[in-house]
This record gives sequence, C-alpha cells and structure tokens, in this order.
Amino acid sequence: MSAKNETLYLKIDQNIVVTDKHVKLSDIAKMECADAAILRQLKQKKIYTFTDAIDVKKQKDERRVFSVLKIIEQIHEEYPNLDISNEGEADFIVEYVPNPNKPKWVEAVKTILIWIIIFFGAAFTIMAFNNDVSVGDVFSKFYEQMMGVPSDGVTELEICYSIGLAVGIIVFFNHVGRKKITPDPTPIQVQMRKYEQDIDMTFIENAERKGHGIDVD
Repeated sequence: MSAKNETLYLKIDQNIVVTDKHVKLSDIAKMECADAAILRQLKQKKIYTFTDAIDVKKQKDERRVFSVLKIIEQIHEEYPNLDISNEGEADFIVEYVPNPNKPKWVEAVKTILIWIIIFFGAAFTIMAFNNDVSVGDVFSKFYEQMMGVPSDGVTELEICYSIGLAVGIIVFFNHVGRKKITPDPTPIQVQMRKYEQDIDMTFIENAERKGHGIDVD
C-alpha cells in the first residue's frame, strides 16, 4: 500500500496494560493521520501475541519491552512510504493482565494490611523521634518554667502538640479519608509515580542488557 506525502503521528506511553493476548496497535498507541483509511487500517493491525499465555488455567501477568522502531517497522510493512513521527517513548513496556478484576476480598485484605503496617510504622517513627530529641523532658521543663509547678505528664502542651501533629499530617498528605483537601497530587502519589518510573526504566534497561527486548534486527 502506498501513502505518499502522508504523516502518521504516533504516541506510546512508557507502560501499557492490555487484557487481550492479541495486542493491536490501537491497544498501545494513540495515532493521528490525515488519511482516515490508513488510520482505520492501522488501528486494527496486530503487533504481538503473548503466546506463553495460551493455557487459560496457567495465565499470569506478563511483560514485554518493545522498541518503537519495531512498531515503525511493522507499520512500514503495509505502508512503506508513510512518514512516521514518534511523539512518545522510544522504549516501552506492554504488560498483559489476563484477569484485571481481582476478587474484592483480596483487595480488602491488602488494604487492611497496608493500613496496619502504615499505622504502626508511623506510630513507631513518631515515638522514636520524640524519644530521641527528648520532647517529653522539654515540655516538662517548659511547663514548670511557665506555670511554676511541676508537670504531671499530661498538660496543655502535650494535648496541643498531639492535635497539631495530627492536623499537620493531614495537611501535608492532603487527604481526609478518601477525600483530598486540594486537587494537587499528594506526596504519596508523587513518590509512587517516581517509583513506577524507576521500576519501568530498570525493567527496560535489564531487558535490553539481556537481549529480551523486542526490537529491529
């Protein structure tokens, strides 16, 4: 097929999740071309099949690293004269997830375990910090200097400090239950995105070093 003087704009994200083992170009890429016929044909073009996941009983999540050059090569097999402008990633991951909808009880158990770990971890960190800098002794001496009597251990200072600590955590993490205080991303969301990007880059680099990536010859 010929496609003279036509340009295909191709945009692929760094990590794409698919639920069908037969991966089409439209599953992984956003495309734009002035020729609607070319665009329609390319959206249906199959680019890869996860052959290791044919046995339904043994299906599991799989990931493959692709080079955008391999995608361009496959497009040129049908449209050799088509100009392609890559607006996305040079290397990307396609993750096959055969069963995206896991049982709700599994997600509930995971959430509860994470809550428990975070709660006790945060509590231990706060107590260790307060003990390390002797906050209790500082409050006791400050209370005695200001009030003229020894502290009994639970005073206005401890109460205000506890309330201020809770309010500070809520404001910093920008969350109250499931609701966000402001539309800005929370610190946890920012760190999770950075972590995901680091994981993706490490996976891509490891695949390239081991020669497991899907690239042009």
